[in-house]
Amino acid sequence: MHSTSFLRGRPVRALGILCLALGLCACSGGPFGGARVAKVVDGDTVVLSGGRQVRYIGIDTPETRRRRAGAWVEVNEPFSAEARQANEGLVLGRLVRLEYDVERRDKYGRLLAYLWVGEAGAEVMVQEELVRRGLALLYTFPPNVKYVDRFKAAQDEARRSKRGIWSLDMVIPARQAADHVGQRKMVRGAVKRVYATPGTLGLVLDGIRIVIFSKDMDQFLREGIHPERDYMGKDIRAFGLIKTYRGAVEMIVSHPWQIDVI
Repeated sequence: MHSTSFLRGRPVRALGILCLALGLCACSGGPFGGARVAKVVDGDTVVLSGGRQVRYIGIDTPETRRRRAGAWVEVNEPFSAEARQANEGLVLGRLVRLEYDVERRDKYGRLLAYLWVGEAGAEVMVQEELVRRGLALLYTFPPNVKYVDRFKAAQDEARRSKRGIWSLDMVIPARQAADHVGQRKMVRGAVKRVYATPGTLGLVLDGIRIVIFSKDMDQFLREGIHPERDYMGKDIRAFGLIKTYRGAVEMIVSHPWQIDVI
């Protein structure tokens, strides 16, 4: 990957050439594009100066609000404000480089991109920096998984150092999961049963089921994990958002980092 030096505060000719090059690259449909960030929506979403909204690939930050029953509800998850403030500090009003992956838009029409910004003479990937600070979580969504290993390494560093989100005590018994719907927790319990449907594999614990979609199974197989074999009968800790689906309490897991065998 080619590194680009970003200049700020100087109306120099080089910056104009850089902007032109970035603009041409974006229009040509190549893997990179560039723009200035006009607004920060939250920790993982921004609006560019041209009005396009960009959702960061590969991470998820604590939410300030969630859509429930067709309406937005304030939730203000721990470290949601800090994640937004950190994002603002990194990109607001600044020229950023956008790098795309396989899929360029989500179901809401937002651009999907990795954002790079100049810091101290070098380029920093915004997503990776937020994860390293403990203000974002690795969130895989195949086929956009180019930097998953980098994000995993940054998250391991944040987790070991108990930064941000990882400074919280999030472990609860699986049987108490129903009391924490809408919250990110690490549930602990034994896998009593494993079931499979055409699109999912489920791990059943007392009080919650852990769901792995078929599209995410390659993430596990790549690490030599066969969930139906390797988790059955084991005591595990699973991290994620607790929710309900058709009356059942569940947690969707998309990457092996979210499950630890105790």
